[in-house]
Amino acid sequence: MMGKRLSIALASIWTTPVMADWQLNLQKPVTEVAQRIYDLHTLLLLICLAIFIVVFGTMFYALLKHRKSVGHEAHHFHENTTVEIIWTVIPLLILAGLAWPATKTILDQRDTSDPDLTVKITGYQWKWQYDYMADGVKFMSVLSTPQDEIENKAPKDAHYLLEVDNPMVVPVGKKVRILLTSADVIHSWWVPKLGVKQDAIPGFIRDSWFRAEKPGIYRGQCAELCGRGHAFMPIVVEAKTQAEYDAWLASEKQKLNLQSAAANATLSADELKAQGEKVYTANCASCHQADGKGIPGAFPALAGSKIANGDKTEHIRIALEGVPGTAMPAFGPQLSDPDIAAVVSYERTAWGNHGDIVQSADVKALRK
Repeated sequence: MMGKRLSIALASIWTTPVMADWQLNLQKPVTEVAQRIYDLHTLLLLICLAIFIVVFGTMFYALLKHRKSVGHEAHHFHENTTVEIIWTVIPLLILAGLAWPATKTILDQRDTSDPDLTVKITGYQWKWQYDYMADGVKFMSVLSTPQDEIENKAPKDAHYLLEVDNPMVVPVGKKVRILLTSADVIHSWWVPKLGVKQDAIPGFIRDSWFRAEKPGIYRGQCAELCGRGHAFMPIVVEAKTQAEYDAWLASEKQKLNLQSAAANATLSADELKAQGEKVYTANCASCHQADGKGIPGAFPALAGSKIANGDKTEHIRIALEGVPGTAMPAFGPQLSDPDIAAVVSYERTAWGNHGDIVQSADVKALRK
């Protein structure tokens, strides 16, 4: 009976969608460079397999045919020049044969000349900022997986921890050069299907490139251990046709114009709190927690804090400039004046706090 139950349990596990989606190889490439990386990977695996068969085959043959039980007597020798030459020359030839395709692939990865589009990417703990410098479009890309899924209160989506609110959008068939840097610690921008993996280092600009050859959504992650929120820093690149990309670009420019107009608007307390809750969830909840109680010994509570209930000028300044020597980053480079005004207002009025609200003009006046 116990054996039958075990068999049923194993069968049910084996047939789950999670098991069905397992794959033992690299993701299917969609760029020329990614295809070369894939082919090199396959070639190396085949060479390793051949070496494994030859070495272990010879070893097992020797153990079987030259064992003492069949009357074989061990030979005593100290060195064999022929064997030493063979096991030196063959690996040398293998490495020399791999050097050409590997070097060519690396050089192609580094050739960022003559791009059709340049995007500056800045890593933050734990989000990405995309700046289309020639078009004046800039936005933050933040994890959009619901908190209930992260806390195991709801079923996990197919793209769990690999979904964002604002994906990077590029035109199909165009060479996209990316300039990478970081505002805090080392991050790494990695999208396997595009064949791109480049570190983002504070104080430095690193570059790479890709050309998506067909429309689609391509997902990746930060590949550098960048802190406690490392697992919550996904990358999503959406490749569109040129017409779709142009329409998206026009839409983004319109959003920026609306945001610019909103920067001088005066909002009601309810409007500020509604927008502020969204900004807080995306940027602050991972440290200060959704209930504002923080994590004792690591991240201070905002509920009932002196900052949230005290002078609003100091509260705004902390949001803009961060707190040196702590994990509190400067959100001034990341968030707009309306967003900072909204999140500060939310923190000052949520969880029983009784601070006053903040308008965009208050934030603008304190920016350096």
